[in-house]
Amino acid sequence: MGFLMHSKLDPGMSDHNLDQWLAFAREFLRALAVRKRNQFDRRVSIGDLLTERDDNAAAYGFGEGSTMYDNVLVLGRVKVGRNTWIGPGCILDGSGGDLQIGDWCSISAGVQIYTHHTVNRSVSLGRDPIDCAPTWIGNGVYIGPNSVIQMGTTVGDRAIIGANSFVNRDIPTGAKAFGCPARVQPASKAT
Repeated sequence: MGFLMHSKLDPGMSDHNLDQWLAFAREFLRALAVRKRNQFDRRVSIGDLLTERDDNAAAYGFGEGSTMYDNVLVLGRVKVGRNTWIGPGCILDGSGGDLQIGDWCSISAGVQIYTHHTVNRSVSLGRDPIDCAPTWIGNGVYIGPNSVIQMGTTVGDRAIIGANSFVNRDIPTGAKAFGCPARVQPASKAT
């Protein structure tokens, strides 16, 4: 440690000095991992060891109380309301138009939400433009792990999207939908 306090990290330094820096970095990351496990009983990526989820969300101007893992990909114009949880490995693509996510949503791990696609540009060998449309996720929405929300769709307030679903049409308020493509499930009748 004494060596590190008196030397600068120089890309041209000797292998021995680089090994010392690497050993220090690994020990530091181990200490952070133990701390995170003791605090939250979880193991996370290096980015999440070095950042806090609420700070990540605040850096993008997301609403108060919202959190986002460090490895979430955020593109373009993405607006997120208050108290929304965005899990690890998500893609929030606002590059084709506004992507709006409401208050009190749970966006589970691996969810992808898009505002554009390149299908027509690809199959036309570049003659056609990229297709774009805004996407809207209401308040109190739950989106299950690894679901994909296609551009231009609206998911109404308090809707539930099941895991591994592909949403390519609007989902009404309060509906439960799942599958590929996602289908709204009939309301159960009370007996």
